[in-house]
Amino acid sequence: MVERRRPERLERLDQPREVRRLQLPRFDPEAFGRWSEAIARRMGTAHFIVYMTVVIATWLVWNTLAPAHLRFDPYTFTFLTLMLSLQASYAAPLILLAQNRQADRDRLALEEDRRRATAQKADTEYLAREIAALRNAMGEVATRDFLRSELARLAEELDDAAQRRQRRQHRAAGWPAGGDGLDEPQDEMETDSVGEGRPAPGNR
Repeated sequence: MVERRRPERLERLDQPREVRRLQLPRFDPEAFGRWSEAIARRMGTAHFIVYMTVVIATWLVWNTLAPAHLRFDPYTFTFLTLMLSLQASYAAPLILLAQNRQADRDRLALEEDRRRATAQKADTEYLAREIAALRNAMGEVATRDFLRSELARLAEELDDAAQRRQRRQHRAAGWPAGGDGLDEPQDEMETDSVGEGRPAPGNR
């Protein structure tokens, strides 16, 4: 007995069915966004309001005062109402799209400003720490006034030492204690360590 094979089904029950998506026409979102912003920008001007007012007024006057066979939208101006409703139905999404794009740009600008503010804060803190470190280091460095005072004190000490050495030399040479080295030698008798008097060197 020959076994007849069943034809393989195209759709198997053990596999999920592929979702068939509707293929919509593709468009550039960026170009469409720029176009919507341009329309929203023109609709938000005084020129657009003036032009639309002129067109509506002409429409109303023509369909009110023109001959009956020339009126294309007689009273109650149903076609005008339809056109204004159509304009409003398209204007609202376009304006919303333009506002969303502007909000995205503002968000990116805010994030960039926040990033720059954070970087500037970090740089400011780093500079503040460096300035504090330099100030601490400068506190241990001799300043100009300190060097001047030390040099002046050293000069005074050298002058005092020179004067003391000169006085010792004068005393050793027999000059008067308060002289400057130009006075005559003493005529008095010098007294030695034993206490005996002897004439001065110039009286011998």
